[in-house]
Amino acid sequence: MTSSCTIQFFVFSITLIFSVSYLSASHAPNSEPHPYKLPIKKDPVTNVFYTSVGIGNPRHNIDVAIDLTGESLWYDCAINYNTLSYIPVSCDSHSCPTKSTIPCVTCHGPFKPGCTNNTCGTYNYNPLAQVTFPGDLAQDFIFISQIQVSGIRSGCTNAHKFTSNLVGGLPKGSKGMLGLARSELAVPTQLALLKKLPLKFSLCLPSSNNIGFTNLLIGPEGHEQSQDVSKYIQTTPLVVNHFDTGPLFEEGAPSTEYFIDVKSIKIDGNVVNLKPSLLSIDRKGNGGTKISTITRFAELQTFVYKPFVRGFLKKAADRRLKRVASVAPFEACFDSRSIGNSFTGFVVPTIDLVLQGGVQWTIHGANSMVMVKKNVACLAFVDGGTMATMSFFKASIVLGAHQLEENLLAFDVASSKLSFSSSLLLHNVSCSHL
Repeated sequence: MTSSCTIQFFVFSITLIFSVSYLSASHAPNSEPHPYKLPIKKDPVTNVFYTSVGIGNPRHNIDVAIDLTGESLWYDCAINYNTLSYIPVSCDSHSCPTKSTIPCVTCHGPFKPGCTNNTCGTYNYNPLAQVTFPGDLAQDFIFISQIQVSGIRSGCTNAHKFTSNLVGGLPKGSKGMLGLARSELAVPTQLALLKKLPLKFSLCLPSSNNIGFTNLLIGPEGHEQSQDVSKYIQTTPLVVNHFDTGPLFEEGAPSTEYFIDVKSIKIDGNVVNLKPSLLSIDRKGNGGTKISTITRFAELQTFVYKPFVRGFLKKAADRRLKRVASVAPFEACFDSRSIGNSFTGFVVPTIDLVLQGGVQWTIHGANSMVMVKKNVACLAFVDGGTMATMSFFKASIVLGAHQLEENLLAFDVASSKLSFSSSLLLHNVSCSHL
């Protein structure tokens, strides 16, 4: 199913497109708005996707990991950070949100960004290190595409005094995270509110930094495309989980994370033997399928993972793929010399996620397999355990960054819709070559 509204999203490759725009002072009132553009890279060591934003006056360029489920922009301002434009959000200000905040912050000096009095405090979360730490909420200049944006609230933290793992798991040199969730402090939400436009953004992650210049684009819709991919786009509802599923839990609040409704899973056209209810969000908020740019490989709860792997192994045997010993954390591994190659990666059983409305998100070898060592390739899905072993919310399926690479995703948050392409490689294009 292709929605006409999705065509406007597909502007450039490797893009994260927010439907916000600006008119610079040098443009006439009727001029076309220009996009905000940021570089986006995949760290070859951690495989984490990150970008760089400019903050403050004088400007400090800070690398931040891109977190689809993150609730805010936060950064480490403890060392070598000075800015004359830093404005702490006061505790009694309407800009101080109730969620993700801590009691009013005081500081005994020396006073600097991250150390002020009567300041709205905020909890910041690093999911890679699984640590939460305090910080100050403040407004400062944010530079995107060399364009200075004012009024964006972000978390400035001196949390090194609380934890040595503040930036654990981030690419070397990165000092924070850029959150894109359905939350008040997420950058897309703030930009959409400031510019009085619908909240939309698009995401297309590169499989490599060596396949062309890449951008994270925040800007207007309707640009012409060098290659029309709109005919490959399908649309499915974004599902709202009415239970808060994030680490900064708020009783009675809905989740700020992005979910889709997977009805069934097919492997080479055969439906995996699963009760549909096991894939749905239950009355306690567990279950469902979540999309993440921080989780590296897809995680399936055990009751989904085991029949899924059995089904994949059966179809792999039909194709005469040679199975070899498992390599943790992966169970289904193969001699890569027994697997053919194509422009969509290894030629292995195709995985289809059948979604609400009957559309299918198809996962080919480039997104379903990973090389783990010489001559060994494994199914890039891991056993995420069971709800009984977890003390917090657990999705039935978490689609990780590896599954998202070279897939164009358009989030229409205002209308609660997701448009997606499946692998662009199937059509002989990639995110960076659109």
